[in-house]
Amino acid sequence: MRILVLHGVNLSMLGRRNPAHYGTESLADIDRSLAELGHELGVDVEPFQTNHEGEMVERIHRVLDEDVAAVVINAGAWTHDSHALADALELLHVPVVEVHLSNIHAREDFRRTSLLAPVCAGSICGFGVQSYLLGLRAAHGLARNSCA
Repeated sequence: MRILVLHGVNLSMLGRRNPAHYGTESLADIDRSLAELGHELGVDVEPFQTNHEGEMVERIHRVLDEDVAAVVINAGAWTHDSHALADALELLHVPVVEVHLSNIHAREDFRRTSLLAPVCAGSICGFGVQSYLLGLRAAHGLARNSCA
């Protein structure tokens, strides 16, 4: 089973950007943790990060022609303003789980609304790196159930 993990805008700066909200671990650290958990679950985890919205949309579109069982996405700030990403995710026929390192509901008003949530199976936020790991577990479980 293959699960795609999408990291959006500014997530390449993790470990350097506002550690109070996002922690001190780098994106490479998060990807290593995801790979380790993926190994435990028997899942191939494919990470992808971009700061270019169109590139993210194109990566989501490619899922339609690939053997991807589920998607985990932290779109960063695009969560709150990208109808393009929401439309792209809505095309998918695999489970999509939204994750955020910080609790978006306890932050600035504009961060409290996710345009992606309505097209995702569920959302996990506020647990730091654990949000990603919980998201991977959720995506794995949803994909296994949809294949059963």
